[in-house]
Amino acid sequence: MNGIGWILTIIIGGLAGWLAEQFMKSDMGIIMNIILGIVGAIVFNFLLALILGTATTGIIGSLVAGFIGACLLIWIARLIKGRA
Repeated sequence: MNGIGWILTIIIGGLAGWLAEQFMKSDMGIIMNIILGIVGAIVFNFLLALILGTATTGIIGSLVAGFIGACLLIWIARLIKGRA
């Protein structure tokens, strides 16, 4: 999450993780939502850079990247557990 502070990163990560949790019908706590949102944004931006050579920026871009990345991480975790 480039260009934003730590506190805003935690808030955006928590919101993105919560949105992904609701969308994917998952049940996690606030700490896991924050982690999923932040790691999801990192993963999604990495994939964007790898495939398209670009990345998201700003608050809205970070929120979108965190949401999509967190959904991907939840989906992958379900595949590994065999509950997809």
